[in-house]
Amino acid sequence: MPGILWLASYPKSGNTWMRTFLANLIADSKEPLPVNKVSEICSGEANTRWYNGVFNKPLEELSRQEIADIRVDVQRAISRLSKNVLILKTHNFLGEYLGKPLVAMDATGAAVYIVRDPRDVAISAADHFGVTIDKAIKILAKESTKSDRPIYEVYNSWSNHVKSWTQIPHKTLMVYRYEDMLEKPEETFGAISRKLGITKDEARIQRAITHSSFKVLQTIEEEEGFTEKSKNSERFFRAGKSGQWQSVLTDKQVKQIEKDHGHQMKKFGYL
Repeated sequence: MPGILWLASYPKSGNTWMRTFLANLIADSKEPLPVNKVSEICSGEANTRWYNGVFNKPLEELSRQEIADIRVDVQRAISRLSKNVLILKTHNFLGEYLGKPLVAMDATGAAVYIVRDPRDVAISAADHFGVTIDKAIKILAKESTKSDRPIYEVYNSWSNHVKSWTQIPHKTLMVYRYEDMLEKPEETFGAISRKLGITKDEARIQRAITHSSFKVLQTIEEEEGFTEKSKNSERFFRAGKSGQWQSVLTDKQVKQIEKDHGHQMKKFGYL
């Protein structure tokens, strides 16, 4: 399975948790990996290091079109760095932006897509983006939503993001729910490990699950910090729970999210 293994999700859906599990699984260390070391094993496609040196001017001075024009070429170059699969995180939806594809399909070996109840995503996104929950709900519904970093990511709406990655069943696409990662970690993470051909060793899988548990990650972040933490948040690994929306969101907010995303929510058992 040469090429890029995409770990794809809408923001705040469990992508970093999945990366941390896979990094610990691959490293197979007796101690949990420092969270800031995870990117050395499972990096992000929007990491500026992939784009440094490609242009003869600072990345901050590039237009969105210049990034769009070169993006898939950079991904193809990344895929050639290893003879085996290369794991890359992305929050891009699977489509085009400014007339250019966001994902190089010819450099793709497989993809793991993580979906999470948008009612819980809205709560986590509000904290991450530093906005109210009402504003976060609007962000989840906007088709023009993207990040503001030099190497930007185009999220689209929550529904379009989920649909873009999951609408066409494919043997190299693995789709997992955040809630199942929480409720049945051995079954879910074990299946991922076996399907990716990393290991069938149950003890090794359990060790990686333990090393990437939210309790462990929160402790490590508190002691060492985390470079990916939003400037708007007190911590990156905030709660690691499902169903928070039931006690946090108002009836009006719940109805709005279900109105915006009902079709995809039903598809994944959230309604």
